[in-house]
Amino acid sequence: MRTNKRALWVGAGALAVVLAAAGSTATAPAPAPVPEKAGELAPVRSANAIDRRVDDDAQAMIEQGRAAFRHSTFRSQTFFGGALRLHEAVAELSPRQALAAGLKVDADAVPPEVLATADLDDPATTAALLRLNAVVGVRGFFGADPSAHRGLTSLGITCAFCHSTVDDAMAPGIGQRLDGWPNRDLDVGAILALSPDLRPLADRLRVDVPTVRTVLMSWGPGRFDASLPLDGKAFRPDGKTAAVLIPAAYGLAGVNLHTYTGWGSVPYWNALVANLEMNGKGTFFDPRLDDAGRFPLAAANGLGHKRDARDAVTDKLADLHFYQLALRAPAPPAGSFDAAAAARGAQVFNGKAACATCHVPPLYTDPGHNLHTPEEIGIDAFQAERSPTRQYRTTPLAGAWSRSKGGYYHDGRFATLGAVVDHYDRHRDLGLSPAEKADLVEFLKSL
Repeated sequence: MRTNKRALWVGAGALAVVLAAAGSTATAPAPAPVPEKAGELAPVRSANAIDRRVDDDAQAMIEQGRAAFRHSTFRSQTFFGGALRLHEAVAELSPRQALAAGLKVDADAVPPEVLATADLDDPATTAALLRLNAVVGVRGFFGADPSAHRGLTSLGITCAFCHSTVDDAMAPGIGQRLDGWPNRDLDVGAILALSPDLRPLADRLRVDVPTVRTVLMSWGPGRFDASLPLDGKAFRPDGKTAAVLIPAAYGLAGVNLHTYTGWGSVPYWNALVANLEMNGKGTFFDPRLDDAGRFPLAAANGLGHKRDARDAVTDKLADLHFYQLALRAPAPPAGSFDAAAAARGAQVFNGKAACATCHVPPLYTDPGHNLHTPEEIGIDAFQAERSPTRQYRTTPLAGAWSRSKGGYYHDGRFATLGAVVDHYDRHRDLGLSPAEKADLVEFLKSL
């Protein structure tokens, strides 16, 4: 094939003219500054309509994701209200009883004059708070007739039920929302046990109602067992509850696998929970749940191939994911740790203790495949064996101070950060001195 050399030279000349003109234009944007150190990048501001469209789309996704996180029930009211009739029990709870069970009140949703005069011992106040959509993670549905159950006809839950709390600015349990924080006060099992009809849950678990109630009451505050409807294992071999601590939903940007045992990504787990745990209406696919040996209930109930006629989940997954990635781990309160000791502890973390081998800064988890065997971390395999991975995820450490209630690790087996450090010192034969351990704890508290 012959090459048109004249066309090439004309094209090259035209390109040169364009480049020269661009270089001589006084209004041309300055090049981005070169980072001074590795890892530093100067912010890139919106320079044109395309960039601004991206900014607008990102803001819209955050707003829609926040709405889904806080307010979407995914039509779970068909189960909690329609099947369990939980709304009938909630209608008789006073706000004081609801707060004692770990439920929280969004002060921003309640007019100040109403909040100031509310009778916390009157169940009618609970119904009023539900009408205002002020009970975090719980949505009430009301009919025209107020005579039955104070007008409450059904009840659904949202992501915020377990993964939001409040700052207690007005009173314990009443304040501004803290999305992404695990509600370690919430007694999910005790609340579910209030349901007038637990037979639908008993049928799914293939046990009787008294057994279901016993299992639910064994969980305690801040715990939930997402694997129970999949494998039916309610208790560990040592007789303790198989429920795990509610994990944080913040600080997940850049983190590969979600949950303590790395079932999947954030949107995977959102889809699983919305469909299988919250009993919403949607679509969910995971053929790993067809393994009847490991997940007998999931296989028997076809949970890995769920497809409802009306899907109220899938269209929210992208926005929900985007919003969760925007939830940064909370910074520790001023004065909550010794800064000098934390600086020394950082040296221990990155050096002698080798914590940074897996908890790689600044993610403080493994970049990439963030899973390890039970043997690697020195604990039993019970919870790992309940997941398809048979391993444990390297939990991101940022914000660890805010989830100390209930203890550390998936089951709270270590009551304090000091106990965690002691465990790894023994397991990995680190030979840390008491001073190094103390400094390391202060560093962990600073994240």
